[in-house]
Amino acid sequence: MFKDPSLLPSPILLMRALLTPCSRYDDARIKGLDEAVNRLRRKSRSFYLASATFPGPLRADLLLLYSFCRVADDLVDNASNADEARAWIAKMRKFLSNVYSDKLPQSAVHTQIRNDFPPSTQSALLQLPATKLSPQPLEDLLHGFEMDLAFQQGPIIKTAEDLRVYSERVAGTVAQMCIQLIFYWYPSALAAEERHAIVAAGNSMGVALQYVNIARDIDVDAQIGRVYLPLNWLSEAGLSYDEVLKKPNQAQIQTLRKHLLNDAFFVYDKAKDSIERLPIEARGPIRVAVESYMEIGRVLRNEQYRVKAGRATVPKSRRIMVAWRTLNRK
Repeated sequence: MFKDPSLLPSPILLMRALLTPCSRYDDARIKGLDEAVNRLRRKSRSFYLASATFPGPLRADLLLLYSFCRVADDLVDNASNADEARAWIAKMRKFLSNVYSDKLPQSAVHTQIRNDFPPSTQSALLQLPATKLSPQPLEDLLHGFEMDLAFQQGPIIKTAEDLRVYSERVAGTVAQMCIQLIFYWYPSALAAEERHAIVAAGNSMGVALQYVNIARDIDVDAQIGRVYLPLNWLSEAGLSYDEVLKKPNQAQIQTLRKHLLNDAFFVYDKAKDSIERLPIEARGPIRVAVESYMEIGRVLRNEQYRVKAGRATVPKSRRIMVAWRTLNRK
């Protein structure tokens, strides 16, 4: 599938892997990766397919980053009440503070993880590649979780700007961290200003993907008491927030879904050229990751989609074809 043989594992690395005794394997990392792969396979078919196209070391760190973000999100979303959800956010904030502290030993971080988090989640925190990431995107991600919690007091997305801020926090942050990992593994001669511009474009691309996610999940989100469509859009369509919660399938919603998808593709079109400024080892895989998800948006735009568990889906054969065409794009 790869055009460039340099992106394949070298025979020396393969031989080294075969000859390395099992006693030298990092069992904790292996467990973390195994759990990360299983989480990704269950939660995101599009990104699971895309993950297979990344070079080995980068792929491993991206999987571990996804695993942490998924576990953090699930702890908050699956909490029995708002107080428990806030408690999880506080524990994660303490974890990040400990991880990025220059004064605490690793043993203290591990102790806090064992004391504060369920066993099934601990490997995701232990294996977060924090030393390769700046702390701000992770802190902003927690702010995004807090915005979700605020829905219990009523609508929080009042304007398109509110929607953008939310999307930057829950998705733009993740895109920024992915790019940080890319530049860690494949250092670039680009000037700092150029790298900053690429990270900013990645943030925008994360926003575009989140818009697609919201457009897909209007029904599902309504079932848990959330409407991410801006209130001023609803008002212009003659709808109230409560009406959307009760009946998210009405005709006006389809018009607003198209509005959101148009915004998603506008942001995507402005940001996509920055992919070509990434290190060559990551360009094809990032294209696959982006295009696999934007294909959901294309399906939604054409209204020719199948619904599974309340969500629009893209057939596996179509996802594979998108990945193949994208990797082989000249």
